[in-house]
Amino acid sequence: MADASYDLVVVSNRLPVDRVVDRKGDASWQTSPGGLVTALQPVMRQADAAWVGWVGQPGLEFEPFDSDGVHLIPVSLSAIEVEQYYEGFSNDTLWPLYHDVIAPPRYHRLWWESYVEVNRRFAEAAAGAAADGATVWVHDYQLQLVPRLLREARPDLTIGFFNHIPFPPYGIYSQLPWRTQIVDGLLGADVLGFQRPADAGNFQRAVRRLLGHQTKTGEIRVPEGDGERLVTAKAFPISIDSASYESMARLPEVQERARQIRADLGNPRVVMLGVDRLDYTKGIAHRLKAYGELLGDGELQVGDVVLVQVASPSRERVETYRLLRDEVELTVGRINGDYSSIGHQAISYLHHGYPREEMAALYLAADVMLVTALRDGMNLVAKEYVASRYDEDGILVLSEFAGASDELKHALLINPHDIDGLKAAMMRAVEMPEPERRRRMRGMRKRVMANDVSKWSSRFLAELGESGAK
Repeated sequence: MADASYDLVVVSNRLPVDRVVDRKGDASWQTSPGGLVTALQPVMRQADAAWVGWVGQPGLEFEPFDSDGVHLIPVSLSAIEVEQYYEGFSNDTLWPLYHDVIAPPRYHRLWWESYVEVNRRFAEAAAGAAADGATVWVHDYQLQLVPRLLREARPDLTIGFFNHIPFPPYGIYSQLPWRTQIVDGLLGADVLGFQRPADAGNFQRAVRRLLGHQTKTGEIRVPEGDGERLVTAKAFPISIDSASYESMARLPEVQERARQIRADLGNPRVVMLGVDRLDYTKGIAHRLKAYGELLGDGELQVGDVVLVQVASPSRERVETYRLLRDEVELTVGRINGDYSSIGHQAISYLHHGYPREEMAALYLAADVMLVTALRDGMNLVAKEYVASRYDEDGILVLSEFAGASDELKHALLINPHDIDGLKAAMMRAVEMPEPERRRRMRGMRKRVMANDVSKWSSRFLAELGESGAK
């Protein structure tokens, strides 16, 4: 307990920095670009705070250090733990299970044992860093056992957990051999946050079925000792740093880059855009199928319309992801081979990530944004597109299976499994009159600009503070 001195401790699989080695072999730390970092860094700079997480590379051990006003506590993972806890149980068991079994989950006892061990190590690091009566905020599906482990080690703590991905219906969740241990692990928290009300409802049903605890909307009664503890479980939909995306989009150099992008594409009448991690949950194959059929039907013409597909690399050591990349790239090649001309491509396919300034330029250049996720906790790309469109133009085609669809009601909502419906929405977007485009975009921007990521973190921490005061 000698090191226990921080009033707020954030625990996530990754630290908010990346270790970068330059050409000379000198290493340095750079702030990660993720939304969670953007949301929490301002809060953490103001508080006496620490962040517990993995450095992102196996076998490296570092002492705690400070970066950009935040105290960082690295947790080391061996190569075998990365394989079993992270690539295995987290991303080849939980990820597909929690995303409605779009790909089949794999259940291995060694993976589970590694998951338990790594969660224990994260919990120990957080317990060692937290001051008496501190608040600890644990994040995401990789660390679902940490709340219970923390509560057993430090009952004085106020503990929150936020699940960034969906929580599945009980009929799917019940397949997990360790379903009861996961639910019990999560119930160590005082406040459980989910992206959508349906996710919170799914979790409460799992609690009733597996543990028999009493629940009502937003509240679970957890037996503890001779009494009971109230756990809050409800939706806290995450958002983005909306103002920063708008500010970036207003920069003259970003606007010039957007014009250049359109010129490089041959100045088509309509630019469609997809931006995704290369993940089977994102519905990229469905999007390509619909687009290819529209070209084949003659409803869209190459030269008049182009699809830009950004597919950033993801989990390339997992077999399912390697197969998906092959499938997507074969489909892109076939469509380009069938429909491209010498001067115009049907699809501009980009298999790498881009900095935020380039993304803002792409958002400005795109007339139609396609978000066709088969299942997605939120999908922040949809909100980034809306925040970037300070010109109040552009159309968002959005899957009803993405959490963002709960808020962005003025998008063209689609079922990505319905290829004919997706095609109809794409054509409606292409042909939509300007007044309707602007009316829809204004409605979405009002929501995204008012409910940014700082509101999300403030709301969750306020709920957690009220819970700790009870």
